[in-house]
Amino acid sequence: MLRNTWAEISLSRIRENMLNIRRSLPNTVKLMAVVKANGYGHGDIESAMSAIRGGADYLAVAYLEEGIRLRDAGLKHPILVLTPIQPELVQLALKHDLALTVTSAKRFSEMRAIKPYGSESKLRVHVKMDTGLGRIGIRTKQEWDELVPWLRSEDVEVDGFYTHFATAGLADTSFLNQQASRFIEMKAWGSSSGLDIRHYHCAGSIAALRFPDLAMDMVRIGAAMYGFYPSQLSCPVKLNPALSLHSQLIQVKQLAKGEVLGYDNSYRAEEDEWIGTVPIGYADGWTQRMQGTDVLVGGRRAPVVGKIYMDQLMIKLPGPCAEGTHVTLIGSQGEQRITFSELAVHIGSVAQEVSTSLGVRIVRTYNDFEEMRPRWDKQTWPNEINQAVI
Repeated sequence: MLRNTWAEISLSRIRENMLNIRRSLPNTVKLMAVVKANGYGHGDIESAMSAIRGGADYLAVAYLEEGIRLRDAGLKHPILVLTPIQPELVQLALKHDLALTVTSAKRFSEMRAIKPYGSESKLRVHVKMDTGLGRIGIRTKQEWDELVPWLRSEDVEVDGFYTHFATAGLADTSFLNQQASRFIEMKAWGSSSGLDIRHYHCAGSIAALRFPDLAMDMVRIGAAMYGFYPSQLSCPVKLNPALSLHSQLIQVKQLAKGEVLGYDNSYRAEEDEWIGTVPIGYADGWTQRMQGTDVLVGGRRAPVVGKIYMDQLMIKLPGPCAEGTHVTLIGSQGEQRITFSELAVHIGSVAQEVSTSLGVRIVRTYNDFEEMRPRWDKQTWPNEINQAVI
């Protein structure tokens, strides 16, 4: 490892989280593992492998290139692309056997102009319905009726019909109930259309765990697979974060009371104190919003002081420390722990923003590849995984 800042990822925890979610739902409900954004920062191929080991039936990604990457790695499970693609890319999606999200008759007709009718490859689609999130999807019966004739072609397979909740993590469930009722109404449109729609799904991680009666045919598990769940809610299943983040002190200095440091003299010592420099910064995703958070050094908390630089940050040490001392930015030392939830609260966001922000300069290390061997013999692992193990 050329750099002394790294993330440690437990594949067995991803697998165990999925298994625990699997046990909480009826056996008839399928699991779609969401591995978009490089597996929420954990590694897309590695996360997909672990999710499959944990019982995932489907995979989901945000963009076409993410799905192609999984196919190139040798993964065979069904993959849904959640974001509508440019119509001219439909042949590429067919080549890699990727299911596509459809949101309008106009867009779908543009795809049909490019995909030849009667070709051997079936175009698999999931129709996205907008029940109140307002992002993408069909909103009215008229829009649905305009799309249905396009979906009746023999070379089109309507694999899914779905929506997404806007407020699944809030204590007030009134808007969620409104969306759920709206989706039931839309589901009736699907059922009466004469189309063979294979899966109806509306629940992401939080909704699937809080409201299992909304599981329908399939649930989409993203954040929970990586151990994330809103801190204000009680999680009904055991979830463990799979990623911890570490570094080392590259310089230690003593600051006299009243001395300043950082861009814009952003920190002034209130007493004589020890300052350590850590090689991680906003170019790695540790943004300036992280100023005022803590890291762990020697089992004790040490606050980030001054403005965070592009490549480094500084911390107020609990005492003199040697250069090379281990620093934990996410994870545990002794009885102390820094969690994704704690950091998310500090920046006013969610845990998955923290994990997906971790940049490519941070090396991902996987501490339990051997755990995957019963399912993924090394001879059949994707080349990228073999290189990481060697």
